[in-house]
Amino acid sequence: MTKVFAAVGKFGLACALGWALVWSRGALAEETPATKSGPAEALYLQLSDVGLDSSRVFRVRNGAVDRPAIHITLEDGTIAFTKDVMGRITGAFFEGDGEVLLTPPNEVERRSMSLFTGMAILEERFSTAYFRFNDDTAAELQPSLRMADDAAEFVTRWDAIARAWAQADAMRLLRSFSEMLPAEGAAGAVVSATSDIKRKDRMLHARLQGNKLGSFDVLFDAEAAEQVEAGQLKAAEDGANFYDVWTSFALPGSGAAQARIQTRDYVIDARVTPPKQLDAKVTMRVEFTGEATRFVEFESSRYLKMQSVEQDGRAVEFIQNPALEGTRLARSGNDVVAVVLPRAPQRGEVISLRFVYSGEVLAEAGKGLLYVGARGTWYPNLGLAMANFDMTFRYPPGWTLLATGRPQAVASSGAVEGSGEREQVTRWISERPIPVAGFDLGKYVRASAQAGGVTVEAYATAGVEKDFPRLQGPAPEVLRHGLRPEVLPPPAMEMEPSPARNALAVAEVTAGAIDYYAQRFGPFPYSHLALTQLPGRESQGWPGLVFLSSYAFLNSEEEQALHGSAVRELLDRQIPAHEAAHQWWGDLVTWSTYRDQWFSEGLANYCALMILQEKDPAGFKKIMEKYRLDLVEKDKNGNMPKDAGPVTLGSRLLSSHFPGGYEAISYGRATWLFHMLRSMMLDGEAESGRKDGRAAAREEPFVRALRMLRERYAGKAISTEELLDVFSGELAPAVRYEGKASLGWFLESWVNGTALPRLELQSVKFSPQGNRMLVSGMIRQKDAGENLVTSVPIYAVVSASASGGNKALVRMGRVFADGPETSFHLWAPPGTHRVVLDPLETVLTRPH
Repeated sequence: MTKVFAAVGKFGLACALGWALVWSRGALAEETPATKSGPAEALYLQLSDVGLDSSRVFRVRNGAVDRPAIHITLEDGTIAFTKDVMGRITGAFFEGDGEVLLTPPNEVERRSMSLFTGMAILEERFSTAYFRFNDDTAAELQPSLRMADDAAEFVTRWDAIARAWAQADAMRLLRSFSEMLPAEGAAGAVVSATSDIKRKDRMLHARLQGNKLGSFDVLFDAEAAEQVEAGQLKAAEDGANFYDVWTSFALPGSGAAQARIQTRDYVIDARVTPPKQLDAKVTMRVEFTGEATRFVEFESSRYLKMQSVEQDGRAVEFIQNPALEGTRLARSGNDVVAVVLPRAPQRGEVISLRFVYSGEVLAEAGKGLLYVGARGTWYPNLGLAMANFDMTFRYPPGWTLLATGRPQAVASSGAVEGSGEREQVTRWISERPIPVAGFDLGKYVRASAQAGGVTVEAYATAGVEKDFPRLQGPAPEVLRHGLRPEVLPPPAMEMEPSPARNALAVAEVTAGAIDYYAQRFGPFPYSHLALTQLPGRESQGWPGLVFLSSYAFLNSEEEQALHGSAVRELLDRQIPAHEAAHQWWGDLVTWSTYRDQWFSEGLANYCALMILQEKDPAGFKKIMEKYRLDLVEKDKNGNMPKDAGPVTLGSRLLSSHFPGGYEAISYGRATWLFHMLRSMMLDGEAESGRKDGRAAAREEPFVRALRMLRERYAGKAISTEELLDVFSGELAPAVRYEGKASLGWFLESWVNGTALPRLELQSVKFSPQGNRMLVSGMIRQKDAGENLVTSVPIYAVVSASASGGNKALVRMGRVFADGPETSFHLWAPPGTHRVVLDPLETVLTRPH
């Protein structure tokens, strides 16, 4: 599993959409932003608390606000605009009769909209609306306005609500208005900033009270990667809050959003004081690669208190703003730290920023077992971006610290406060640019193994976390003496798992996986790999460092005592290989947007299962069947995870309707997609080899594609389209849909789809043709869309006499089932008495 906090995309960022501000007004006093006082802070506070202006209350009739894909009509009612901020109106509150129309541009987004609203197109009447904007929305409505008679009463009724909701968009508006603040020239003199907001910087956020759908949001933001979004903060049945993104999309012709700023280097000096405290100074070099801006937003753990920010040695203004409930940042434990520079750097300019901060960003799970990262990102960052890291850590004696990069030195410095012992100092420097950095601290036992020239070290504690399930079974001492559990007198003794006892086995298994991958995908990207014990079910992969779940350190007896499930035990045993695969897929080659993150989890998972398939085909089949069943497991409302959406919705799959949708699809369905690709490519290679008389290549095409993927995109982010283009290059002619070396059909039908079809064979006829047999028939795809395209393998069942022994399965070929019914004609080998579809289960179909 990779870092959820690093999933970069528009989803859940500054749109913020903070209904929680209304639900938890009592908490607002605790959320005062930390700033270096100055004009930006004053402006932010003004934007956060702007109220309605009693001199700007109007009756409105047939007013309209239009943005691309969005049409909002204010048919009849009253509207009050907000007081000026820097001479501009930034909001309004409406009460009356209105309607919103939002049209998603494609089938994926229409399905997503329908899932939450019951409508493919959002068409909803509303009774109140709160608008926030940075453009000429007020002027657009002016022709439809006339003075209202009850202005004071209207403002009295709605002003408190408007002020409470103002904070949700304050940070986004500050980004726009920061360009209007006084700036410093190159020599440091104060100069006038631009007199207005940039023409293309347009934002409109409408918070609507729908007549049927309740409270929801519609957002247009011209500067976002996906300019249009609609969604709703909603509680699941267990009380957990989710922000359900109904739709989010980029407008045609908008192109991919280009990052304005790139982090090039980090220098981090941190002191870690167990069990919770971190004090750090971070210096980063950032390059301005896009249009000049003074406003830069970073992510940082909400448990870290920012003390100062400097640019090239001079203090600059910053605002540490709590992420609002329900957003991705809030769920991952992060806040926004906005830095307002004295002037806007020019394109290509590199500046240095220095952050000083501290806080309790670590969590203690057991004696000597800490969790770094349980409380958000431990250093300010701009999201996933390849950068160089130089990190120095200071920490007490008796602890072991591991970090990303190559260790440079081990030393000691001054005495630790309260003891006569000197603290330890280690330094870690990244061997190549990496997307993210991490560290872990614990009281570990070390074990190591080799994978060629790569050292694999496992670090584990003597015990597990405090809330680890109690295991009932034979004591390890009895097992070591070879006594069978069934001869032990009841009751069985309570087992005490010891990850340290199993650390060597974990290191050896991981080393074996690295060796397997290196032979197929190219060398391991780093000089070593450290595996450190992580409390809980989840694991996290970082470049050269893996936080490995305590469950991965259980031996067979402990697994059986815990689960009593062979499949669950098999899955736990894949964790080290899965996380090792992330060193290639997720760390060396990373994803472009949240819509592309699926490949990292799916491919890492499938690579681990490739190893299992060679060693234990039956175990591989059990896991794949579990993934299939997970997709159709109904909750008490009859919802099935498969309907949460396609893999390309990424973090949007986590919703109030489907709390488990992300895991079932990003792991289970994504793994199946790679299995389908690999199987199809392998069949195509074999078929093409038979037709031209050459022997099949020694290395299978799926593996060739992965090596090419690594060579072409090492150190880069990749999109889903670029990923499939690499696989397309290895498609044999026999598996090219409509003769084209393209996987566009696979993208539309399977990657962007949610289908689990039922495949049926009908109207089969055998026609002798001399010494050969021509088989014709029809493939039916049921429970699927009209346009689903599936590559279906067809096998002949050959009689025992013809095959020289037992009945045999012989692959006749593959047929592209296109739509509900597809006819085929294939040659069958002698002795064929029937044909079957996909008997080896290489296509993701609905369970029987």
